[in-house]
Amino acid sequence: MKPAFSLCVYCGSRVGADTRFATAAADVGRWIGQHGGQLVYGGGNNGLMGVMADAALDAGARVVGVIPHSMVEREWAKRDCTELHIVENMHQRKSLMAERADAFLALPGGIGTFEEFFEAWTWKQLGFHRKPVGLFDLGGYYQPLLHFLQESVRSGFMSEWQLDLLTIGSDLDALLASLVEGARMSPRGVDTSEI
Repeated sequence: MKPAFSLCVYCGSRVGADTRFATAAADVGRWIGQHGGQLVYGGGNNGLMGVMADAALDAGARVVGVIPHSMVEREWAKRDCTELHIVENMHQRKSLMAERADAFLALPGGIGTFEEFFEAWTWKQLGFHRKPVGLFDLGGYYQPLLHFLQESVRSGFMSEWQLDLLTIGSDLDALLASLVEGARMSPRGVDTSEI
C-alpha cells in the first residue's frame, strides 16, 4: 500500500543532553506511522535517528534508510528498515533521500543535520524542488541559528523571502501537519541533474 506521504527527517546520531530531544524524535516516528506516512532518514541506528526509526516502525510506518557504505559500521546501520539503501557516498545519500521525500524536517542535531537541512533549503531557493522544508525549534534549540539568519538578512547576504521558504515551529503536531499539507500542494520531484 502506498504511503500517504513521505517525510525526510534530519536529526542527530546522538541523543543529546536534553531528554526532550529523544521524546520528540519518538513522537515524530509515531506521528508518521499513525498518519499512514513513510519516514526517509539517514539509516542509522544510533541517537535520535534510531529512536525515531524504532518508533516509526512500531507505529506501522514504512522506514527508508539511506547510508553510505563507509558509515555502515560507524553509525550502526539500522538493518530492520523497510528499505535500507547502502550507497557509495554522501552525495548519493542526500540525493536519494531528497528524491524519496515529499517534505523535509530538521530536528535537533549536530553538524550533519545542519548540513543536510541547509542543502534542502538551498535546493528549494534555487528552484530544484518546491517541497516544504521545516525546522523544529524544540525548547529554543534553533533560536541562536534563527537570530544569526536574521543578522544575515540585515547584513544584506540574504533576503526575507529566503527565510519565508522555511516552515518553523515549536508545536510538533502543528508543524508536521503543516509540512504534510504543504507537500500535498507541491509538485513532487527533485531535479538532481542540476545539483
